[in-house]
Formats: sequence, C-alpha cells, structure tokens
Amino acid sequence: MHLPRNRSGLLIPSSEITPQSVYEGRRDWLRLMASGAAGAALASWAGRDALAQGSKLASVKSAVAGAMASDKPTSYADATSYNNFYEFGTDKSDPAQYARTLKPRPWSVSVEGEVGKPGVFDLDALLKLAPMEERIYRLRCVEGWSMVIPWIGYSLAELIKKVEPTSKAKFVEFTSLADRSQMPGVRSSVLDWPYVEGLRIDEAMHPLAMLVFGMYGEILPNQNGAPLRLAVPWKYGFKSAKSIVKIRFVEKQPVSSWTKAAQQEYGFYSNVNPNVEHPRWSQASERRIGDGAFAKKRPTLMFNGYEAQVASLYAGMDLRKNY
Repeated sequence: MHLPRNRSGLLIPSSEITPQSVYEGRRDWLRLMASGAAGAALASWAGRDALAQGSKLASVKSAVAGAMASDKPTSYADATSYNNFYEFGTDKSDPAQYARTLKPRPWSVSVEGEVGKPGVFDLDALLKLAPMEERIYRLRCVEGWSMVIPWIGYSLAELIKKVEPTSKAKFVEFTSLADRSQMPGVRSSVLDWPYVEGLRIDEAMHPLAMLVFGMYGEILPNQNGAPLRLAVPWKYGFKSAKSIVKIRFVEKQPVSSWTKAAQQEYGFYSNVNPNVEHPRWSQASERRIGDGAFAKKRPTLMFNGYEAQVASLYAGMDLRKNY
C-alpha cells in the first residue's frame, strides 16, 4: 500500500484529503446553487471544534464572474501542502506541518483610518456581511509556480462599502497576525513582522478582489490563511494577505513587507507580467503544481489571464516601472 505524500515527501493525513467522489460531485452541487435550490447566506460557524474538523461551508451562492472554467483545479492535497506562509517557516511544506498551532477562533478584524464607520468586526459578523460565492481563480507565485484554487468568499468591495471610505482613502493596507506563540516563523528575522500588504483603493474595490473564508467547499485551512485572507488573482500570490487582523484606509501608499525587504525585486503593484524579469529568474513561464515534474512549462499570461477585466485599472501607466 502506498501512503499519500505531498510534493515534499511528507505524509498527508487522511483527514486533509478530499474524497474524489465528493469533489467530483461538486459540479452538480454548484448547478443546484446556481439554480437557487440552495440558500444564499452563510450561517454562523459552530466554533473552533468545527473548524478543526474541516467543516463544510453551510451555503454558497454560485460559481460566478472570475471563474476560469477551462482550468482544472489543483488537487486539494497539493493546494494545502505546498504553500508560502512565512509565519510558519520558509519551506513550502512548513505551513502544513506547523500551522496546527494557529487558533482561528476567536478572531476579529479592526477597520481603521480614513473611513466613516471604523470598528472591530468579529468573524461571525464578517461571515454574514454578504452571500458567499465560489470562484475558481488562478494563483501565480513569483517563484514561477501556479495553482488553480476554488476559493469561497465574497468581493472585498462589500466590506469596503460598509465602512464608507472618505475622499482621503487612496489605499488600503492589510496587516496579518504576528503571534510568536502561534506562529513559529515570526521568531525569525526573514521579514519585519507583522506582514503588511496593500492595494490601491480602486484595486481593492474591483469585483475580482476577494475576501476569502474557504476553499474546495470547506473552511479555509490554517496553512492557507485561516480564518480569512485575500485573493487578488491578477497579482502575484504574496499580495493576497493571509490571517488578516487589521484593515487600514490611508492617503499615502503603504510599504508592503516584501517591498520593504527587497524593493528591487518586489514592487508595490506586483501585477503578473511576463515582460518584467525578476532579478533572479524569468517570469515568462510557469510550472503548474500537479502537472508533474517533466510537464512542459506554461506561458505566463498578462495579469495572470485577467487582462480583459483589470487592464483598465492601469491605463496610461508604465507597467515596467510600476512593477
């Protein structure tokens, strides 16, 4: 008998593998959702025990705009065992190995800065803010690998509209949890903690920018950024902040963590652009996780394939300079 292992050779617990029959039945389930046969709002989650057991999300609206129907989703096993989440270590297998120490309940997010309605939102309030949707997004990482993930959540714009940004709010800054007792990687000096990312406010308001609470029909695993993260599919993966605890609306462009660490390599915009070389490797092609070690690399698409939807955000900009 061959036990399942991830791409780094570590054994994958059976509890972390979605049965094939369940996943293959998901498309029938989505058709029911789209037809209105299922409810649209997500009820309150049952608590930490349910989270630890990988509970199914109660209700999802539908697969909607932004889905790439031609892309085959990456396997759940690969998507949850090959990650960048430096708060738990710098190796791709570290988050799956060490993120069990993260406590996604209780959780709250502070909304601050240039908004008319600042406040602290607990997780249940955020879950009820808007109907959940499943969107199959491409994920492209700066090192040259990519995945296709069925995320579950809603447009970040839903939260932004609720807090009423002022005319001074030009950017949105996101801060991740940095707790040494829960996150062993925070004890290292690889980055200046906490992890900070940012978007221009029109980017944050774009319908494709997503606040994510789940994936593959289940609650978001710890190693993938529980209990809530961003998914900004036209940008490199590090722009999609994980385990968010603070959202701040500001007038001046925030300094992202990777930009602070290596400005010559990681610009503020970090749009997927095959024409801009990383100083240490080409961005013109990518390796899709799950294709196999000997599979031919794929050409990288401008804006990760979302050019038709987002190119207008950058009209007139020099995308080589504003990388």
